[in-house]
Amino acid sequence: MSELSDLLAAAREEYSRGGLAEDDLLPDPMAMFARWYDEARTAGIHEPNAMVVATATPDGVPSSRFVLLKGVSDEGFVFFTNTGSRKGEELAANPRCALLFPWHPLERQVRVDGIATPLPRADVDAYFAARPRGSQLGAWASHQSRPVADRAELEAAYAEVAARHEGAPVPTPQEWGGYRVRPEAVEFWQGRPGRMHDRLVYRRHPEGWSTERLAP
Repeated sequence: MSELSDLLAAAREEYSRGGLAEDDLLPDPMAMFARWYDEARTAGIHEPNAMVVATATPDGVPSSRFVLLKGVSDEGFVFFTNTGSRKGEELAANPRCALLFPWHPLERQVRVDGIATPLPRADVDAYFAARPRGSQLGAWASHQSRPVADRAELEAAYAEVAARHEGAPVPTPQEWGGYRVRPEAVEFWQGRPGRMHDRLVYRRHPEGWSTERLAP
């Protein structure tokens, strides 16, 4: 492990693709996010909608994982998941969460602090109906975050579900759901040389959004 530690300690990359000034910001963070997302998509970043969702138990034990952003509006960021998973159980007990979009090729990050609320069942059903059939079957076969004996158990469950729904639409599992994260703060991070990165953050107030610069 000492060799790996030496490699990690020596890992260096100078960030020099650009900067982010206060004049670059749009009045609203969701519009600013849409601009940066479009630039990430245009740049060919693989799955620019992949985001880290960090949750925590009521007593502060954190966990994080990648999920895919499936909607965005003035109201917030939308994703879907199994509500019986670890993240679903943690969001039910503590709806405060954080999102992270790591757009490394552009030397950018977007960080979101917010509060998650469950989506209406009609929205969940509409999204589930639009998923590929294989993903629909997988949602029935996998009780996310629950222990399984081995891969064979998963494959057997998938085969059973596929046979059960053969020739018919796949309904939405009861434990499948979605969330909208209403942002309380949105930070736009741009790498700069010498680790003097730009960090500009929007913060929500009753009267609207304020912005400030954070030290890197």
